[in-house]
Amino acid sequence: QVQVVESGGGLVQAGGSLRLSCAASGSIFSISHMGWYRQAPGKQRELVAVITSGGRTNYSDSAAGRFTISRENAKNTVSLQITSLKPEDTAVYYCNAGIRAAMGVMLRDYWGQGTQVTVSS
Repeated sequence: QVQVVESGGGLVQAGGSLRLSCAASGSIFSISHMGWYRQAPGKQRELVAVITSGGRTNYSDSAAGRFTISRENAKNTVSLQITSLKPEDTAVYYCNAGIRAAMGVMLRDYWGQGTQVTVSS
């Protein structure tokens, strides 16, 4: 069994900062990509940022400049630092990880349950 669990969401005032964390645990042989997505009310889930096992990062246009993704491979964790928060950043943030549970097993995407980020104006 593999689990992906986010933490760190909450209510923040506009202009503030927040750090989201995500940990993958369980039967894990290897993890390729890890990333963050978000879904605002009434909107589709969208990519925020992704990081490979080698540390290459990719950000959405809306995330570039204020969001920083980082990863600790040894701990199977990924974090998302968000600065200068805006009300439009309000959303449920989901952690995603591409995990191979055992050698020879197909890579599979795992999702966390999501953590709510609410930015007040």
